[in-house]
Amino acid sequence: MEQAIEEHFYNHGKTSTPGCHWCQIRAFGLTVVNKVDSAFLPKNFEFINSMVLGKGVEPAEDSFRSGCSCAHDGDCQYTGCLCLADLEDDDDMDMNDGVKKAYAYHTHGAKAGLLRSRLQKSTMPLYECHKGCACSSECPNRVVERGRTVSLQIFRTQNRGWGVRSQAPIKQGQFVDRYLGEIITAEEADRRRANSAVSQQKDVYLFALDKFTDKDSLDPRLNGPPLEVDGEFMSGPTRFINHSCDPNLRIFARVGDHADKHIHDLALFAIKDISRGEELTFDYVDGVVEEQDELDGNVEAGWVMTYKKTISREAGKTKATRIKYERFENERILTASTEATRRCTVRSVEDLVPQ
Repeated sequence: MEQAIEEHFYNHGKTSTPGCHWCQIRAFGLTVVNKVDSAFLPKNFEFINSMVLGKGVEPAEDSFRSGCSCAHDGDCQYTGCLCLADLEDDDDMDMNDGVKKAYAYHTHGAKAGLLRSRLQKSTMPLYECHKGCACSSECPNRVVERGRTVSLQIFRTQNRGWGVRSQAPIKQGQFVDRYLGEIITAEEADRRRANSAVSQQKDVYLFALDKFTDKDSLDPRLNGPPLEVDGEFMSGPTRFINHSCDPNLRIFARVGDHADKHIHDLALFAIKDISRGEELTFDYVDGVVEEQDELDGNVEAGWVMTYKKTISREAGKTKATRIKYERFENERILTASTEATRRCTVRSVEDLVPQ
């Protein structure tokens, strides 16, 4: 059956076959190519175009929802817009007749729709208008809500498994896509990590939604362990994006309805101009090592390093994790249980060990 599905995928006609990834993605502006080996996408993987809420995860009740009442789309760029009410005041915000422009995107000219430069290195969340607002679907403050407009290709790399590249140039500041998956409880995430450790699985696809976690919050959904997104079995093309210490993308917390901060989006934006066909990458941990508890193994001889460290993310929270660094099919692999957890091919030991 697997061979039949593979042949159907690479020699696709008009028919649809259960389990065929091409049938799932043909409406997504997405292609898959492999000119390196005979590897095929995981047969238990499903492409999705929105988050899936797992057991024990609930959105906010309708009675807690709210949206802006801006009469014109252009009004949504100012601090008076309800959707921007939680945004921290910033002295660098543009002014218009004494009123601060607060939202994240350019609105005019060649840069319209692009993330403002001042935000590309910031740790601020992105607050957008949404379906509960009075503004139209064309409001300039709905960039992530409107979804991906970039045509992507999943491709087989020479030595790093699957990767993702764009079929067209991407401008610095342009929204690329969201990281999607099943949103699960912290308990379920710990269970899946433990199962991966037992099975010695190299790849884990968990991202903690901890941007707004605060033990002093009055919202019980925010003062405990955060929910996590698991993209292992269901996700979009961003699930296959590789790590880089010099990435061309960066991930941001994006909020629509403020009542759903506990299930906020993870949005990927370009932080430099990207050429057509260039591989897309982002930094899975996007932070620095604060402390190193132990270091074992002969790194030079065997490329085996096991240690515990604390990762500090300005954009998120501090979380202890155990890291393994080992030889695997001539690749150098980092697997981590942390806010951003994925397979990570690094260039050298120095990428991991604090100098």
